[in-house]
Amino acid sequence: MSTVRWPWAVWGMMLLGLSCQSTSRQPSDEAHYARLRSTMVTEQLRARDITDRHVLEVMEKVPRHEFVPELLRGRAYEDNPLPIGHDQTISQPYIVALMTQLAQPRKGAKALDVGTGSGYQAAVLAELVDQVYGIEIICPLAEQASERLARLGYANVEIRCGDGYRGWPQHAPFDVIILAAAPDHIPQPLVDQLAPGGRLILPVGDVRQNLVVVEKRMDGKIRRRTALPVRFVPMTGEGASR
Repeated sequence: MSTVRWPWAVWGMMLLGLSCQSTSRQPSDEAHYARLRSTMVTEQLRARDITDRHVLEVMEKVPRHEFVPELLRGRAYEDNPLPIGHDQTISQPYIVALMTQLAQPRKGAKALDVGTGSGYQAAVLAELVDQVYGIEIICPLAEQASERLARLGYANVEIRCGDGYRGWPQHAPFDVIILAAAPDHIPQPLVDQLAPGGRLILPVGDVRQNLVVVEKRMDGKIRRRTALPVRFVPMTGEGASR
């Protein structure tokens, strides 16, 4: 769900420090947020290794400030993860863009978003595929994400509360699976639910984590590679018990 995990005591002090300045630098003007998104895309994504035109367009379109607490909207387009409650975070924009680019979503495809959190990754995928299914193990976050996505007009997203380790078999196979929490191994049920030609993008590891790309070839054979070192919150539920 994020690239970093911060102690809530630290976030509490940061939130207190931001309480005054955030209200003064959070204009309601959507043009302001559009300018921030444009700067984010130019400086954080294009300037690095995000080259997929469709991903860049979507990252400039989806209102990330709607997916963070109101107090932090002034920081929504910074290159940082931010807390969303329940000891969870929303991933930094670069990581969302990178995982989306690695997944190679396309029109006509079906995606599974495991560890939906506030719903930002689901919204990004919803702009690129026909249908998105999201699973979030923390029920209040799942309910909030579902309501938020509906309010923003994402009719092609369905969210449920549950343990994402075993995916969502009723809607499998998936062309894209993105997991935003780190198990210490690749969950076999998610590999099984990949469609031929599909891709699973996930962090794997404990103290040391790597972002891994798992591709199911058309003949059913599995190919995996490591993209880069990352740091995500650990996967809970069944993924933690194994």
